[in-house]
Amino acid sequence: MAARPLRIVSLAPSVTDILYHLGSANHLVAATRWCKDVVPARAIRGLPAFDDCWSADPAKIAALRPDLVIGSVPYRAEVVNGILARGLRFLATSPRTLEDIYGDIRAIARVVGKEKKGERLIAAMRMKIQQASRKAAKAQNRPRVYCEVWPNPLRTCESWVAEMVEAAGGRFVSLPAGRRVTPEEVIAANPEIIVLAWAATGNRARPDVVRKRPGWNKVTAVGENRVHVVRDEWLNTPSPVLMRGLD
Repeated sequence: MAARPLRIVSLAPSVTDILYHLGSANHLVAATRWCKDVVPARAIRGLPAFDDCWSADPAKIAALRPDLVIGSVPYRAEVVNGILARGLRFLATSPRTLEDIYGDIRAIARVVGKEKKGERLIAAMRMKIQQASRKAAKAQNRPRVYCEVWPNPLRTCESWVAEMVEAAGGRFVSLPAGRRVTPEEVIAANPEIIVLAWAATGNRARPDVVRKRPGWNKVTAVGENRVHVVRDEWLNTPSPVLMRGLD
């Protein structure tokens, strides 16, 4: 008799996307309400939809009798403690770099017995990034690029976005990535391109708000009208969907 599929609750769109690309979405018994923004609807149709590791209800998760719960930052202690207190296995991910993301893919692939497919997925992502780098190497210059994940207070996108900016031929400002910055710091860095990927807004970030910020009329990207919106899921989800953001 074949073993039943591992029952997994995903508390992060990145986890759901990784499982989908591994061909293992059938293991899911629940996902987050945001997962529909990164995987085809058919992959999670009919599944209960929870919040993430910050506000999900551990009791409702436990009621599904999962074999494993997988989550990602941000974590809230009460949620994680509630999951563990109910005797559930919990796999935590907290990526910062592309290498961290590859490590998470390996870990999840191992859980579902898809190690070889995981390595092929990682290789495909690496190749995509290398192709972008080779194309970018032909460019005449490397523009300064500011990527914003949150407008108030100002916060830059994570380190993996900085790596993708570099691969695509830009220079990420202001380093280090994934932190709070001041308006003065951004103005001084004078980005030539601004990318907005405001968390949980899809493609609804507001270039007009950026243009009206005091003193930002001095920034080259604003003066040349090079303020662009990229869907936040495509830059802020540490999973294969990042390749859409890279494009």
